Amino acid sequence: MAAARLSKYLGPKANKVLAYGVASVSGTILAVCSCTVLPLFAGIYQMGAGLGPASAFLYAGPAVNVLAIILTARILGPELGLARAVGAVVFSIVIGLLMHVIFRRDETRRSASSMALPDQPAGRPLWQNALFFAALVAILVFANLSESGTGGGFWQALHAVRWTITGLAGLGLGAMLVFWFGMKWQPIAAIALVTVILATLLGDYPIVPFAVATAGLAVVTALDRGEAGEWLASSWGFAKQILPLLLAGVFVAGLLLGRPGQEGLI
Repeated sequence: MAAARLSKYLGPKANKVLAYGVASVSGTILAVCSCTVLPLFAGIYQMGAGLGPASAFLYAGPAVNVLAIILTARILGPELGLARAVGAVVFSIVIGLLMHVIFRRDETRRSASSMALPDQPAGRPLWQNALFFAALVAILVFANLSESGTGGGFWQALHAVRWTITGLAGLGLGAMLVFWFGMKWQPIAAIALVTVILATLLGDYPIVPFAVATAGLAVVTALDRGEAGEWLASSWGFAKQILPLLLAGVFVAGLLLGRPGQEGLI
């Protein structure tokens, strides 16, 4: 099923405008760095994505990280934040097209073998996937939105309602999991009810109901035998692959370079 969806949007039979468009902006929802994007690039290429769209995803993924773009806009100004996002998308498409042209012979042979395979149902339409990822991005952004003395009233106003937006996005996510992913509504409703009760009782500590909702969603997803369970298993597989290397790298960097106010070995 995942391979069919991937082939629909990024494969040799996909519309080129759609393929490069999806590849250049899909990194926005992943919040990955230049290291963690590499296994994702290898995975989508092995599953049938064209080299051009896969290369566009590889280049743009870390650059259009939604948290990094927001941080850039807050610290360096909205103009630079917008320039970073637009520049990353444009250059990723250019690089993807160049990779396709340079390796066009290999890609032609690979595409011919892929085109010979029978078509498979690709599942949900693109607009449903877009709404689903929009809910995930909203939760990611607003749950991590910190208060700042800079940026004017706009950022302060967003910070004041960040948990309200996070909660609404969470409710939308739960509805999508039930109606689009086929998960049972009873555990999703139970998690929502417990979260609302905790948010009412612990209004000054919103991180508590958020953590409970996250843990509950992880548990019911892990027990699901459908697409949601497959998604969590894949995410856990990437976490086991990436986190040890990431933590080791952070440890070594801190040891060598130090931290604010403290000198390292270098």
